[in-house]
Amino acid sequence: MVDINTIRRTQRACGAATVMAIGTANPPNSVDQINYPDYYFRITKSDHMTELKEKFKRMCAKSMIKTRYLHLTEDLLKKNPNLGAYKAPSLNARQDILVEEIPKLGKEAAVKAIQEWGQPKSEITHLIFCSTGGVDTPGADFQLTKLLGLQLSVKRYMMYQQGCFSGGMVLRLAKDLAENNRGARVLVVCSEITVLTFHGPSSTNLDSLLGQAIFGDGAAAVIVGADPVIGIEKPLFKIVSASQTIIPDCGDAIDGHLREEGLIFHLQKTVPELVSMNIKKSLEEAFEPLGISDWNSLFWIVHPGGPKILNQVELKLNLEPEKLALSRHVLSEYGNMSGACVLFVLDKMRTKSVQEGLQTTGEGLEWGVLFGFGPGLTVETLVLHSVLIHDNS
Repeated sequence: MVDINTIRRTQRACGAATVMAIGTANPPNSVDQINYPDYYFRITKSDHMTELKEKFKRMCAKSMIKTRYLHLTEDLLKKNPNLGAYKAPSLNARQDILVEEIPKLGKEAAVKAIQEWGQPKSEITHLIFCSTGGVDTPGADFQLTKLLGLQLSVKRYMMYQQGCFSGGMVLRLAKDLAENNRGARVLVVCSEITVLTFHGPSSTNLDSLLGQAIFGDGAAAVIVGADPVIGIEKPLFKIVSASQTIIPDCGDAIDGHLREEGLIFHLQKTVPELVSMNIKKSLEEAFEPLGISDWNSLFWIVHPGGPKILNQVELKLNLEPEKLALSRHVLSEYGNMSGACVLFVLDKMRTKSVQEGLQTTGEGLEWGVLFGFGPGLTVETLVLHSVLIHDNS
């Protein structure tokens, strides 16, 4: 007689889901934050809005961003003038760009991750693709499958319009897939291009203006699997646990609405405080089983939504200044790339750990936390366990 429980055990992995490789990519068009206000108001034909331009300069100066990468160039904006006119009908033009470019940027990051992984791409069993823009059928997951030449039997998951918490969300899903499907190798891709949210300045929607000051374009890809093949696959971080929660009564703190003029979003000034006030509860629930309550004993992978959020988290938890240094670095060098951001931070951490000759991939520490937060307000909390670097040499 068939024992269903025995069958189920043989279908599941033995070990924990593990990040095995990371790749990142950005468009070639980089912009210096210090020069961006003059460019932005010129290209949107808004130089006459002098007071608003001065306000935007202050926003850019306070952002702590030095460089961003944007797919939108001056030539593209000249060809599509409605993109730069606030609330002008332009969704078709935005879609034409995003449907093509989001999978392409995702491919760049995925190719790097696959090369580092060291296995043939035919071994990829699952694909998770996440993006804010370019909603289409079939979706960006289908397009990337073709661009990479993945197996036609690859199991695809497409996530649209999730926002800044999605970097944690896709790793949570990848953990479930890797641990419940023996031999699974999950390719995770977050690809973000801000064409959908680019708008000309408006004195009645300063939230949109803030978005023009902080968001950038980028893609990150991660290979996740359990039970690494010894001698071939090199584990970087184990995903020990993953959870999601909604902060109560905060549904309108961050929201966005897709309209004929693109995605119009709103961001309340209270977001940094709301995130920082609720982060300790998520930490306690995640680390109580491990008996850890010293937050400075952890390495930190935090979505760099903005300098105020990072400052408030640091203050509320009494974190040492270096704990969020890599999140600040990614914000400074790339801006807020939505869900891709935390994966950039994860990549920078393992690279820094190796370059500085530290013992583990988590800046020499054993345990760490990855936080993503976004519309909802939704918080993703992942407990990570670093690996010994000499085991990967």
